[in-house]
Amino acid sequence: MTDYLYLHGFNSSPQSLKARETADWLGKHAPDSRFHCPALSVHPGEAIAQSQALIAALPQDTLLIGSSLGGFYAAWLAQTLDRRAVLINPAIEPHLDLARLPAEQTNPYTGEHYRLDEADMAALMAHRLPQPDQDRFWLVLGSADEVLDWRRAARHFHGCRQTVFNGDDHRLQRWPECLPALPAFAATSRSTP
Repeated sequence: MTDYLYLHGFNSSPQSLKARETADWLGKHAPDSRFHCPALSVHPGEAIAQSQALIAALPQDTLLIGSSLGGFYAAWLAQTLDRRAVLINPAIEPHLDLARLPAEQTNPYTGEHYRLDEADMAALMAHRLPQPDQDRFWLVLGSADEVLDWRRAARHFHGCRQTVFNGDDHRLQRWPECLPALPAFAATSRSTP
């Protein structure tokens, strides 16, 4: 039995298309797996604490999958808690990216209205990952990402396994092409000390 923990991105939810594609694929092709995708808090400090608590209740070989801001969370959690992670168009410095957005936000999936404040930015800065372990991560990037500069992620995770889809965007239309490789990547985490 393999557990997969999917962390969605900013203003997203467990109903995001990539999360549903992942759950559907695992359900059909890896029926012995368990898929977890919590509805994360809109506030980064709370989202990280929520994810940490969930990881603590899951087996050590649980594979993390994070998209965008969820990729930022997954990277920090994987390295801190000795897990492996697949990072889909991950945010590298989300405190800078989010600072350019209006403070007042509405999650389009849930309708929740909220405000990003200095505490949110401080939580993001406190969870930056300065030196990623090269064998811990698989980066999946779209070279036409209109939200985040994919080259920042490629540089930050230099030496890690990377798949770059030329011309693909932030949504990452070609994500389903990576799904058949998930069980093997997850199995590698079981054989890593």
